[in-house]
Amino acid sequence: MGMILTGEGEIEAPARALIVVAHPDDIDFGMAGTVAALTSAGCHVAYCLATSGEAGDDDMSHTSAELAAMRQAEQTAAAKRVGVSELHWLGHPDGMVVADLGLRRDIARVIRMSRPDVVLCQTTIPDWDRIYISHPDHLATATATLAAVYPDSRNPRTFPGLLDEGHKPHTVDELWLIGTEPNRYIDITDSFDAKVAALREHRSQTADMENLDGRLREWCTDTARAGGLAEGRLAEAFRVVPAV
Repeated sequence: MGMILTGEGEIEAPARALIVVAHPDDIDFGMAGTVAALTSAGCHVAYCLATSGEAGDDDMSHTSAELAAMRQAEQTAAAKRVGVSELHWLGHPDGMVVADLGLRRDIARVIRMSRPDVVLCQTTIPDWDRIYISHPDHLATATATLAAVYPDSRNPRTFPGLLDEGHKPHTVDELWLIGTEPNRYIDITDSFDAKVAALREHRSQTADMENLDGRLREWCTDTARAGGLAEGRLAEAFRVVPAV
């Protein structure tokens, strides 16, 4: 397996990773540069999305079903930009995601199917300075993901119906969370253009955003500085949590 560059130097990329988020475009705003770095290093990355983003546009000329199809297509195209072709859509209602047993089971199923070494997700902790990060769907999906990683996906007695479906227990080694108290900074300087290209595929969300490249560059520059990377580098930040 290849290496990825961090603020602490090079580390070996995991062989398999799963990213679990609430909405289409959550991955690309938060961690698409890291995804591109991982896939370039030979890591197999899969996506799991709790919703299809059918509530993510104020334009009422589209039905919810039409918007869901549009946003799924956008996310699929964005995933290809960073080397990802495996996407799992859970179909929970956009704007009304609840961290209940049904969502935990659905995420645990995908973990058992994809069998990742690392799961990347959003934070469970509200950010009182940035309300958009604290969307209730983000917090609920992250809370369910943590429960799906431990104990649900590894415990054969949890959701026994998954065993009946043929999905054997699987233990995830690490969680990487965005949006809270980072302790790892991934250098995405070489994959920044792929991140921008992925976000531009989300036309329903970014078409009216002015200077998208500049805004992203500013954010990633600030993150790199916070992580102690050299001047001119770009980064995304994660809280790495051991799961074994």
